[in-house]
Parts: sequence; C-alpha cells; structure tokens
Amino acid sequence: MAETDERPPLAFGHIVLAANDVDETTRFMLDLGMRNIFQSPEVVVIELRGGTHLLIEPTDSPVTPGTKAPFDLMVDDIDACRDMVTQLGLQPSDLEKNEFHRLFTITDPSGYEITINSSHASQKPV
Repeated sequence: MAETDERPPLAFGHIVLAANDVDETTRFMLDLGMRNIFQSPEVVVIELRGGTHLLIEPTDSPVTPGTKAPFDLMVDDIDACRDMVTQLGLQPSDLEKNEFHRLFTITDPSGYEITINSSHASQKPV
C-alpha cells in the first residue's frame, strides 16, 4: 500500500537575493551550509533544506548596509548555529528571545542583516 504524503502541498520554491558581489555572497551562503546547484554569470542557485532555492543575482543598485534580508533562516539548534557562524569569523548579534523563537542576526557580504531563528516547525511532516 502506498504511503500518504502528509506534507503541506505547497512550499516556497525560489527566493531572490540581489547581491553586490555574487561570488562572495555565494561563498558566504555555502559556508552557512547551503548547497550549490547552478552557477552562471547571471544567477547562482543554491539549495536549502526542503528544496527551497535561493537565487543570487547581481544588482546595479548597491545594497544599503543594515538592510533587512528579504527572508530569515530557521535552524534546529540555534546555539550550535551561533557557535558555527562565530567560528566562521562572523560577528553574530547576542541571542534574543521573542514570542516564538530564540534568534540572532548576522550580516552578509552585501550588508543584508539576516535573522537566524530557532525552529518551531510542527511535529507533522514538513
């Protein structure tokens, strides 16, 4: 008997990030643990858990430092992730707590502020 797929029927497919330096931003994201899928002068495609693709594209308008990234990230172990980014030489913010998450921020090479949250995924298949 075939198993029933209990995951929600929709997922984010692609998120686009305009970068000042595509190669530097790509290395940054790969160092965080994303997977390289495709690379060309026009676009880089890297993969996150669940199959979501982050498309990194060059921008003609430089990113203003401190601009909030158009996405946030979620990890299973926020403490281990913060330790890992510290070991990478990044300067994560202090851990904070809000109603749903423990979180911190890091800055990518273009100047985007990226929030990294603790997971609150349900116990159901995602």
